[in-house]
Amino acid sequence: MLAPSQESPLAAPPLPLQEGGWPATSLPEHVALGKFDRGVSLLAWAYNEEALIESFLRRAVALLDQTTVDWEIVLVDDCSTDRTPEIVAAFAAHESRLRVVRHERNLNVGMACRTAITNAKKEFLFWQTVDWSYDIGKLRVLLELLKHFDVVQGIRPVPIRLLSYIPVLRSIYRVRRRSDTFYKAVISLGNYYVLRILFGVHFQDFQNVTFYRTQTVQALPLVGRTSFINPELLLRSYYSGARFVEAPIRFISRKEGVGKGTRPRVVIRSIIDVVRNWLAWGMRQRSRRAGRQQIWRVSEPFRLDQTILRLVLPLFDDFK
Repeated sequence: MLAPSQESPLAAPPLPLQEGGWPATSLPEHVALGKFDRGVSLLAWAYNEEALIESFLRRAVALLDQTTVDWEIVLVDDCSTDRTPEIVAAFAAHESRLRVVRHERNLNVGMACRTAITNAKKEFLFWQTVDWSYDIGKLRVLLELLKHFDVVQGIRPVPIRLLSYIPVLRSIYRVRRRSDTFYKAVISLGNYYVLRILFGVHFQDFQNVTFYRTQTVQALPLVGRTSFINPELLLRSYYSGARFVEAPIRFISRKEGVGKGTRPRVVIRSIIDVVRNWLAWGMRQRSRRAGRQQIWRVSEPFRLDQTILRLVLPLFDDFK
């Protein structure tokens, strides 16, 4: 055996390094993970999105084809009155893995999400907005985490800076990265703190891309009818004992089309929905101290075991 200070003449050459100094072969995209070997449903909903819907579908198909062996897209047309149905129908005629469900009247984002969940048929599901407002380029890593956790919750990452650990200043960092405009970011952040206070669960984000086991989420007794549906799914899963990991998924500003989620009428309906749910079941769960679940976070790597830590290495770039 060679002494520690000696080197074998047959020793392997040093591994090439990625940006950041990590060995190239230590990152999942350079390991033979291959495509994700489970079925995946991508859910989406659209209302008058003729400017974006075709590019969304092309982008989704390309990403899913690259990432997983078995997939479908479940698209809910929420009674669009523009050319959205025509464009979707033409696309579906050439792509059998796209399944379209149409509402006969406009029911809003919450009910569209519920319809999409009901119609999902693959083992796992997640959603993406038609304006592609969340960066899911590292989808392969996020899907792999489902083999270790019940739910993978996306969070809009805050840069790791000394000042970002101070509560008030941390909120300023979050406003800057949270939405298209300052107004929308303030609405989003206000919604976040209301949910934290009312329901008492310390998620770092309530509105983002989330990955679930389909059978489990389809069994949840949902009440929400607005954009509260995303937090309701998270909270009910949490209170049922699901194991969560939070992973960074960046927000991408909308470039085309018109966002509809922060119109005053929509915001008011969402607030009413939050209060109604809190009174119906949230207050009772909030008062229960037993059964609180641990939430693992990529931003807290010292709590992750080595298998998970190695898997999530590419995600740390999002905290820069």
